[in-house]
Amino acid sequence: MNIGIDIDDTISETFEILLPYSQKYTIEDLKRESNIDINKNLSNHLYVEKVNNWNDIETKNFWEKYYGTILREVKIKKFASETINRLKEKGHKIYLITARSKVFNSNTEQITKKWLIDNNVEYDKLIINASDKLKIIKENNIDLFIDDSYTNCKEVSENTNTHVYMMTSMINRNFKDEKIKRVYSWPEIYYLINKEEEE
Repeated sequence: MNIGIDIDDTISETFEILLPYSQKYTIEDLKRESNIDINKNLSNHLYVEKVNNWNDIETKNFWEKYYGTILREVKIKKFASETINRLKEKGHKIYLITARSKVFNSNTEQITKKWLIDNNVEYDKLIINASDKLKIIKENNIDLFIDDSYTNCKEVSENTNTHVYMMTSMINRNFKDEKIKRVYSWPEIYYLINKEEEE
């Protein structure tokens, strides 16, 4: 099976580092109170701008200052590397498909590859700057797609025969869709894949 996996908030705990850095920036750089509104319906990773109510310039300056640091410091989700590596050992092809972009001289690909090595995540192909994940899913014949973005999950589920698992996160907890299987952990993902193979 070809398994396509997002990185941020799917393999990594991005929200946990992104939120405090965004508050630090709002308080220290923008010199204003950080009025986080976490209850907004957020369908993708533009949440950091929306929950902080930044304008375009403030958003650009934040990413310019902290993007590389966040990519280096983010922690991996519990059991993510063990599960992905077990799936690879069983013969599945692992495609890491991330919207992380090559911006602000951050050496995104180099940082991401080092992070994956440091966190012992094995894979067959890394696709950076994946702004059109549906296209990538089709081009690589992905059988199972795992992401935390409801927008990405919905687009793939509606336009392909690919199975879709949505990793639960702060940005998607309010979304419900019968075509998308919500998952909560990597052990659950491993169990579901094995169950599907047995059927």
